[in-house]
Amino acid sequence: MSIQKMKELKKQIAPYEKSTTKASIWQLINTFVPFFLLWFLAYKSLAVSYVLTLLLTVIAAGFLVRIFIIFHDCCHHSFFKNRSLNRVLGTLTGVLTLFPYDQWAHDHSVHHATSSNLDKRGTGDLWILTVEEYTTSPLIKKIGYRMYRNPFVMFGLGPIYQFLIKNRFNRKGARKEERMNTYVTNGLIVILFGSLSWLIGWQNFLLIQGPIFFISGAAGIWLFYVQHTFEDSYFEEDANWEYVKAAVEGSSFYKLPKLLQWLTGNIGYHHVHHLSPRIPNYLLETAHNRTADLQNVPTVTLATSWKSLQFHLWDEKNKKFVGYKDAKQSVKKRIPVKIETEL
Repeated sequence: MSIQKMKELKKQIAPYEKSTTKASIWQLINTFVPFFLLWFLAYKSLAVSYVLTLLLTVIAAGFLVRIFIIFHDCCHHSFFKNRSLNRVLGTLTGVLTLFPYDQWAHDHSVHHATSSNLDKRGTGDLWILTVEEYTTSPLIKKIGYRMYRNPFVMFGLGPIYQFLIKNRFNRKGARKEERMNTYVTNGLIVILFGSLSWLIGWQNFLLIQGPIFFISGAAGIWLFYVQHTFEDSYFEEDANWEYVKAAVEGSSFYKLPKLLQWLTGNIGYHHVHHLSPRIPNYLLETAHNRTADLQNVPTVTLATSWKSLQFHLWDEKNKKFVGYKDAKQSVKKRIPVKIETEL
């Protein structure tokens, strides 16, 4: 993609970079009202059947994902035109999703500025090694990497570590305002969850909030994983890295069924979001449909997305994600010597 083409693409989506108060408020209503209603019904259903409770928590988890998308938009100052309003709403939704607003806004901004840049990995992204890096790594690092990329760890233990533990602490070098926001978020979480536990009993609270937290957390990590881990993705060293190409080719169009697309706040249009984070979630689909140059971007469906679970390493030579076995074969072809077979 030429520089001129990239500039034209940015111009084409510029009209969608403005939020509308009416649309934002309506999204708050059609997201928060059902979520709190489902939470209340889940509590009432405990006296009937826990199977019914679980069913309600699964649906509520979908709405919590949608709440996270609102939080996500606030971090980009794209949900409301007023930055202060975005920050207030972002902090409050951060309490429900267990994310400190300022801290995540920082890390996520770094992610957008460095996504698919091989020389700037490590902040706001998934741990990704190249074939060469993995092959030359010591055994202990290989084991750690394999554990990290294991689906049971990433989608099972991942939400617990990221949301309950990591998000409770400030990052190194955080400024005072960011540190205070984390403390305020933690305090509000204790007050909210403590009050609910006192009102309905901590066992009942865990029976309801536990599944909601776990399902929504696993779904959130899955969405992020799929949108950046697909076979013919884009990764380059800093000297050759291009922002627009990283957005359009390094972020997938996760084409979901309409109901799932709605619950996930159109985040499947991730290529559009990375191209312009200022576009509010409710305009991502419109921006995609009305921009001709976005019609042939990498597309992943619900059925084909499961294939991404086999991609673990970035093959710099062939410019694609590969599994461990394919990586070993690739190295053998390049280096006609005995390859270590520890993992």
